[in-house]
Amino acid sequence: MKKFLLIILVLFSFGSCKSSKKAKNNKVSTSKIITKTTKTNNSTKHKNSNNKVAVSKADGIVKFAKQFKGVRYKWGGTTKAGMDCSGLVFESFRSHDIYLPRISRDMAKKGIKLKLKDVKKGDLLFFKTKNRRNAINHVGLIVEIKNNDIKFIHATTSKGVIISGLNESYWLKAFVEARRIL
Repeated sequence: MKKFLLIILVLFSFGSCKSSKKAKNNKVSTSKIITKTTKTNNSTKHKNSNNKVAVSKADGIVKFAKQFKGVRYKWGGTTKAGMDCSGLVFESFRSHDIYLPRISRDMAKKGIKLKLKDVKKGDLLFFKTKNRRNAINHVGLIVEIKNNDIKFIHATTSKGVIISGLNESYWLKAFVEARRIL
């Protein structure tokens, strides 16, 4: 009877070693929504079980970014385990085969500079948040414009990935420029 219990114990320990070894070999990858698509001009058509629905690239990018809402802040993060502001924008655009620089101050050199009155969903907002260099160090993605308030998704060190309004005094004071990538 003791030999039987010893054999079962040994089998369980080998089984558990194998599963933990397998878990160690798994690499963390970025989250990506995979859908069947066909691309036409500046929009993407997603196949639905009943019919086809046209979705703009901006809508798709914003939808991708919103899935990270509530994720904690992590400097250099690009996954649901942790995200920083430029990582959120970088991954959201990358999910639609648009490759931007990884750092917000470098992102601010891409696309077309816009006046605030001309921005739309999918455009980027850039900020200087009291850093030593006096350089752009924060970026947000416009998710909607409602009643003259521009709502944008971004990652903050204190609250993680959230949606804020540009009319909030802190963000309005820190605002530098808006740019269109699409």
